Amino acid sequence: MELLAKRHRDQASSGEEDSFGVQPRRVADLAMVPNLRWSSTGLCRRTRSQCLFSSCEKQGDLSSWISDNIKKKECIYFVESSKLSDAGKVVCECGYPREQHLEEATGSHTFQGQEWDPKKHVREMPTDAFGDIVFTGLGQKVGKDTPSSLIYQLMTQQWGLDAPNLLISVTGGAKDFKMKPRLKSIFRRGLLKVAQTSGAWVITGGSHTGVMKQVGEAVRNFSLSGSFCEGEVVTIGIATWGALHNRESLIHPTGGFPAEYIMDEGGQGHLTCLDSNHSHFILVDDGTHGRYGVEIPLRTKLEKFISQQTKERGGVAIKIPIVCVVLEGGPGTLNTIYNAITNGTPCVVVEGSGRVADVIAQVAGLPISEITISLIQQKLSMFFQGMFETFTESKIVEWTKKIQDIVRRRQLLTVFREGKDGQQDVDVAILQALLKASRSLDHFGHENWDHQLNLAVAWNRVDIAQSEIFTDERQWKPSELYPMMVAALITNKPEFVKLFLENGVQLKEFVSQATLFYLYQNLEPTCLFHCKLDRVLGGEPERLDPGVLLQCVAQVLQELLGDSTQLLYSRPRSSDQQRLFTVPSVKISVQGVNPQSSYKHSSGQATFTIDPVRDLLIWAVVQNRRELAEIIWAQSQDCIAAALACSKILKELSKEEEDTDSLEEMLVLADEYEQRAIGVFTECYRQNEERAQKLLVRVSEAWGRTTCLQLALEAKDMKFVSHGGIQAYLTKVWWGQLSVDNGLWRLVLCMLVFPLLYTGLVSFRNRELQTDRCLARVRAFFSAPVVVFHMNILSYFAFLCLFAYVLMVDFQPQPSSCECLIYVWLFSLVCEELRQLFYDPDGSGLRKAVLVYFSDYWNKLDVCAILLFIAGLTCRLMPSLLYTGRIILSLDFTMFCLRLMHIFTISKTLGPKIIIVKRMMKDVFFFLFLLAVWVVSFGVAKQAILIHNERRVEWIFRGAIYHSYLTIFGQLPTYIDGVNFKPDQCSPNGTDPYKPKCPEIDQARQEPVFPEWLTVLLLCLYLLFANILLLNLLIAMFNYTFQQVQEHTDQIWKFQRHDLIEEYQGRPPAPPPFILLSHLHLIIKRVVLKIPAKRHKLFKNKLEKTEEAALLSWEMYLKENYLQEQQFQQKQRPEQKIQDVSDKVDSMVRLLEMAHLKKSGAVEQRLASLEEQVAQTATALHWIVKALRDSGFGSEEGVPTLAPQKASVGRDPELDSRSKAEDPGDAYHVNARHLLYPSCSVLRFPVPNEKVPWETEFLMYNPPFYTADRKDKDLVDPVGDALEPLSRISYNAVDGPLDRRSFHGVYTVRDGLPLNPMGRTGLRGRGDLSRFGPNHTLQPVITRWRRSLDGAICRKNVKKMLEVLVVKHGPSEHWMLPGGSREPGELLPQKLKQVLRREFWSSFERLLTQGMKVYRGYMDDPRNTDNAWIETVAVSIHFPDQSDVELKRLNSHLHSCDEGMAIRWQVVDERIPLYDNHKVILQKVAALFMAYY
Repeated sequence: MELLAKRHRDQASSGEEDSFGVQPRRVADLAMVPNLRWSSTGLCRRTRSQCLFSSCEKQGDLSSWISDNIKKKECIYFVESSKLSDAGKVVCECGYPREQHLEEATGSHTFQGQEWDPKKHVREMPTDAFGDIVFTGLGQKVGKDTPSSLIYQLMTQQWGLDAPNLLISVTGGAKDFKMKPRLKSIFRRGLLKVAQTSGAWVITGGSHTGVMKQVGEAVRNFSLSGSFCEGEVVTIGIATWGALHNRESLIHPTGGFPAEYIMDEGGQGHLTCLDSNHSHFILVDDGTHGRYGVEIPLRTKLEKFISQQTKERGGVAIKIPIVCVVLEGGPGTLNTIYNAITNGTPCVVVEGSGRVADVIAQVAGLPISEITISLIQQKLSMFFQGMFETFTESKIVEWTKKIQDIVRRRQLLTVFREGKDGQQDVDVAILQALLKASRSLDHFGHENWDHQLNLAVAWNRVDIAQSEIFTDERQWKPSELYPMMVAALITNKPEFVKLFLENGVQLKEFVSQATLFYLYQNLEPTCLFHCKLDRVLGGEPERLDPGVLLQCVAQVLQELLGDSTQLLYSRPRSSDQQRLFTVPSVKISVQGVNPQSSYKHSSGQATFTIDPVRDLLIWAVVQNRRELAEIIWAQSQDCIAAALACSKILKELSKEEEDTDSLEEMLVLADEYEQRAIGVFTECYRQNEERAQKLLVRVSEAWGRTTCLQLALEAKDMKFVSHGGIQAYLTKVWWGQLSVDNGLWRLVLCMLVFPLLYTGLVSFRNRELQTDRCLARVRAFFSAPVVVFHMNILSYFAFLCLFAYVLMVDFQPQPSSCECLIYVWLFSLVCEELRQLFYDPDGSGLRKAVLVYFSDYWNKLDVCAILLFIAGLTCRLMPSLLYTGRIILSLDFTMFCLRLMHIFTISKTLGPKIIIVKRMMKDVFFFLFLLAVWVVSFGVAKQAILIHNERRVEWIFRGAIYHSYLTIFGQLPTYIDGVNFKPDQCSPNGTDPYKPKCPEIDQARQEPVFPEWLTVLLLCLYLLFANILLLNLLIAMFNYTFQQVQEHTDQIWKFQRHDLIEEYQGRPPAPPPFILLSHLHLIIKRVVLKIPAKRHKLFKNKLEKTEEAALLSWEMYLKENYLQEQQFQQKQRPEQKIQDVSDKVDSMVRLLEMAHLKKSGAVEQRLASLEEQVAQTATALHWIVKALRDSGFGSEEGVPTLAPQKASVGRDPELDSRSKAEDPGDAYHVNARHLLYPSCSVLRFPVPNEKVPWETEFLMYNPPFYTADRKDKDLVDPVGDALEPLSRISYNAVDGPLDRRSFHGVYTVRDGLPLNPMGRTGLRGRGDLSRFGPNHTLQPVITRWRRSLDGAICRKNVKKMLEVLVVKHGPSEHWMLPGGSREPGELLPQKLKQVLRREFWSSFERLLTQGMKVYRGYMDDPRNTDNAWIETVAVSIHFPDQSDVELKRLNSHLHSCDEGMAIRWQVVDERIPLYDNHKVILQKVAALFMAYY
């Protein structure tokens, strides 16, 4: 076998035994090779980190692996053929000329005189054709006997292909054919769509002709379109090496990297070229030349092997499905379809493509009885006009038999018709074919439906799932959808998540610790949260305990949500550690296990989380999965908090995101969640203001014991905080128990003269306080934050006035009383700052409290002012530093004055302006950087030109920096131009400390000598750029900042207003310095009485459980109103209306098309009904004529002859009675006529339905003779090829210990052999059976009622449910009843003895004698022949009582004597995977007990 890289088209007739695979080359490589066709495969993206053959080392590894595993075939015996080559040369029987043989092949050897036999005269040798094909992909030449497992290993491990999710085998015509342009377009688009979306491999014949060319052109068009970047389409061509033109260029003993292949269609003759649009090739070599079809057996085996492999996708393990797509085709295509259907592979036949595809499509909807030899002959003459004359009578019979067998298994056959409703494209037909085939398979329980859903999820076809799976036929339990739900979540398929939620999945029940653990194990590796989690898990083992992983997740989430939240997942208790470590890694599989077992909620895990919906929402948000998060958020209960938390998480992640697109998506999604929070809160506020405000400050246990308001502040969601409802609540808190309509002057008067409170000058919201005249009124007034704020303002102004008075008037060497008062005042301020620093009502810890304190800019300013005051005070108390202390205190006064800006932020007028000033300060700093460049450059140049060697540092700074800076404001240097120079204003030698050094002057004339023109020019340029350009730039920056900030200043002011309100709401009422009394009271409470600090309920309120539940339910109800309103608004948008109109037009067009189809279909049905009635009338008349003639009326002459009934052609299977439940024309045995006899390679003679009865003439019937060799020859009949041994057999009688009588009466014996009473089977002899004639078997049907855990009988559709005892031998996929043949004189079948202990045999014999016979007669078994068949007796043994002693004894004596044998009680259902003939018996038993089937 040899490997070679190249691209080519599929060829149905290409050889399959030796295979050639090729990986695509890059475009750069292709450009270097002339005269080669370009192929899109070169652009294929790699799923691995680097190209497979990117280095010499990898090429060496591949070459070594191929040399050891892949072989080719060489002819070793030259036998001259009667045929000549195209060049007129003598060739061998293998097709190669003498010069292409080895020397030993042409010399004398032991084969001399023998006929050429490919099995004897072809041997394997190391392959010499492999590597890269320059026009395309990877390739490999292999021998026809190469194991499929080795080829699959080559493709997945050596080529680096990912295992497919679907295998599409395209077969059809090997020669070019014409297709309708529309059908060609539909086929190409649909094939590539399903290949790309499902991650499929497309396998063809690989040549540049016929259907393979169609596939190649589809790939080429796909590669040239913009869709190519979305994913690679893997197209694998399996062709015949000996039929390949220009194959010599592919031969390289060490591999071709690349091999240059030239497509020469003009000179290919009867050979074929590879198609340049395929990505990989397998070239099959059997040592011959010019023979097509060599690859078919290897391709069949390879496809079957791949379809048996299991692939895990999204946590769901499914076997790789396979589908065969048929386009046009000839005899070889019919064999391919027949083999595919026989092996259980679904086929999609494209009607309108021609020949075989059209023949099958035309008869696919007919009953088997109507598919006659004459009908097939008619169809062949219609669609095979050019080659119909080559069809012999025996070939037509064979075609009829194969087509009958194909159509008989309608569940595996799908006909794609252009324009048929539900099949607008080939991809839909392919997926529907797979689902239909999956539904037809027999499985235990619900595995069949699970498999269908697996396929739909793997392909992301929610439309197919809705129409084909979630129907009234199947009622899904929520737990059955859990594995698929996990798969949909991991693979990001929101439509399926939505579908599962609509079909009963409850997120609260779905999310378990194991599920969440598995989801976080399968985070997208590229998402930022995955990287952050890896950093937290640094050094941890790969297999983590779920509790530890979730704890690490909680740490990362706390970092994202902010310090206001606690850990969402608590640390696992030490007592739980051992239990948690036993939680297995979730492995969801529907292959032989119960997928729901992984999701059972144990009592220990039920409380691992407060809100499962929250956990799932976080998992989706951290991966920036927009649609998934939207669906899950709609299911959340605490939806406002959830939206704000998502906004916070996304904003924090965006700060570290490096990808610009992802960053923008995160910010947009964060804004959307803020808008959702605003929308829901708006709905709540409209309904009930008080309850809406409760939602703001309610402690959310699900989100780390924080509140909605705190989450919004942490996320800096200014739009949410500036909402009118929230601002109204803040205003309410600001005014405390006072009415908000009190004027400011009233408050000031009452603060100064508090007895005015009793005059009613101010009003209170509480009526009791309004009428009460006790101290409670005074307490309520002075504890209001607005009053506390204004009292502190008055106090602060008094402090500043006193401070200024001391600095300017009363700063004595010894502190005066006023100065001492300032010290006391400042001490009270320090105590208040310390109280704020250590204020920790949430118990977060000192470190967190300090970080929160210093996160505020104004707190930093306060600390700096206090520290500066302490430094000034220290200097002031030292007599030597008294003046220094006064300077420091003067500067400190400036800082205290700046603190007034924070106080004025509460003002609606000044607050926004202060925000604008803060933003403009940033612009000033940027401006100063630009200005410094000009100032320094001009100053240094000026100083160097004017002054010579100035050594005084202070005067250097003045001349270079200070004077240059003042020049901007109009203070021009007087001596810069020499006009205003005065020698008495400067010091000539720079010795006068109060005068600058004189510029360069002429000592004699006392005139400056520096270049005045240069200094003036520099001054003009400096003023031009500094005064005009930079200052105007500063003004423009201020204007831009003002315009930008002015739009949002209101939001910013409202956002920052909260901090001031919260500060004064928790501040002691007394202003400094009287606040010291409050601090003393606080110390007594905290230190002496140990009373912990508590946050005021106005900002963090813990509700009772019942009240909280009612509040959240109310919130959910209004959230639904909000979502409905959003949907309504979405529908009202012009774009959506246009889309709706477009959809309606499309629907109308489809309805009109369907109306036309239904109309024509109705006409066809009426014609078919008329034909049937006419046929029945003709039959009745024929019977009347025959009866009259038999009675002596009339004569034989002139008897009318009935014309044969013509089958209606072109009948649509969907319109033709929807597949009759039972086809009366298919009543003959079917399994006994399978062309391939089981367990051997013998082929039966094809027997169509109409030729089954022995009475029907079938002159060409010449079945082969087969009798298997048996080791127990003494216990079986003779072989039967001679009549003498058979003459001793007594048929239709008891022959010694054997009963050769049939339950169906006397059977015919012809030429010493009995004839099957059910008709022809296509095979003579006794086959694999023991006896000629009837082979009697016994089938005990052991049943009991299926019961629930409480012992009650289970029912379905009102009927009781049975359980039956079944067994399975070895690797067989089917189960069977524990019966079979019996030894002479024995009562129990041999297979039954294998599952029962010997001591129970006698007891079971009694049960058999007491049982009820439910069937006695012929069994349609694939081992039956014309001369030997199976007849059985089925005995029902039923245990109605679960406490039956015999039932218990039976269960205790069941055992398996063979490791490959399995025994089980199985629920009786029509989908039970039994052999067909056993299912017939089981159905009779179910009917006997009126049980469900």
